Amino acid sequence: MKVLVTGGVRSGKSFHAESLVVAEDVVTYVAPGPPADPDLDPEWAARVAVHQGRRPSHWRTLETTDLADAIKHGEGAVLIDCLGTWLTAQVDELDGWDQVREDWEPVLMARVDDAVRAMARTERTVVVVTNEVGMGVVPEHRSGRIFRDLLGVVNQRFAVECDEVLLVVAGRVLSL
Repeated sequence: MKVLVTGGVRSGKSFHAESLVVAEDVVTYVAPGPPADPDLDPEWAARVAVHQGRRPSHWRTLETTDLADAIKHGEGAVLIDCLGTWLTAQVDELDGWDQVREDWEPVLMARVDDAVRAMARTERTVVVVTNEVGMGVVPEHRSGRIFRDLLGVVNQRFAVECDEVLLVVAGRVLSL
């Protein structure tokens, strides 16, 4: 089973994604963004702590930006939370926020393709959490527009290989 769970910020998507694998004996929780630093962003660190606190103790947490490897070598079911933080880490690593997009985007898309291919080939359960973007205001800043556009493409690429795509709005789950 492969499931993409999307929705707005604080919609309940992570909680729902966790509920899809809570009965699994072995779960690899993939945290693909930078670690939360309470000194730099106490609000973000507090939200990460809430997520960590509700995970069963037997889940293995893997902090990595190599999604393809995490999917291939994760143990048991794989839960990735979330593609938005992964994308941010990728663009940071490629120094893309201030560079010409055409110079780094092919590398990013190759990484997306690797991860999607790994998900398509695995027989294990994979649940991917992502943010739904582009349903509101056009971002004022270039970085916001880049993020919105790229995450829309990334979401589509993952959704194609999923058995189910779920939209979470106000804690309610809609199957798409």
